[in-house]
Amino acid sequence: MLSKKMVEALNNQLNRELYSAYLYMSMSAHSTFIGLKGFSNWFMVQYQEEMTHAMKFYDYINNQGGQVKLAEIAKPPTIFESPSDMFEKTLKHEQFVTKCINELVDLSIEEKDHATNIFLQWYVTEQVEEEGNDNDIISKLKLIGGDGNGLLTLDKELLARVFVPPTGPISGI
Repeated sequence: MLSKKMVEALNNQLNRELYSAYLYMSMSAHSTFIGLKGFSNWFMVQYQEEMTHAMKFYDYINNQGGQVKLAEIAKPPTIFESPSDMFEKTLKHEQFVTKCINELVDLSIEEKDHATNIFLQWYVTEQVEEEGNDNDIISKLKLIGGDGNGLLTLDKELLARVFVPPTGPISGI
């Protein structure tokens, strides 16, 4: 059974994951608007992943006898300076999410909530992947610089990304 403190913290993270999805949907829309369909696709796949992350929290809270409490989702930015700007903001956001997941792990240890700790380990691993992907694309964008052909080549590469739902039960435990 989850403590009240843990339920509140998990609900906060659920809502952060929903904001993440909203942010990436906004970046996808902006990418479409500026004619970069591959970037749009990459961010839409990211949106789908974040919705899955949110649903894992949703199911876990419910399965552990907690009450899901949805909060207002803040409006994400809708205009970005460049593809590099979007990915710099993406990395910064994912670093914030990593910090939040680490704080949840710390709380699960403090609360001696072993089930939640096990559940959260999936997110710890996922955040390493998220930041790594962002850093890879940022590196490519730096190499490209102002080369339009390079940007279009990367756009084509990002168009190939597909959403792969996680295997096993969505609750992760």
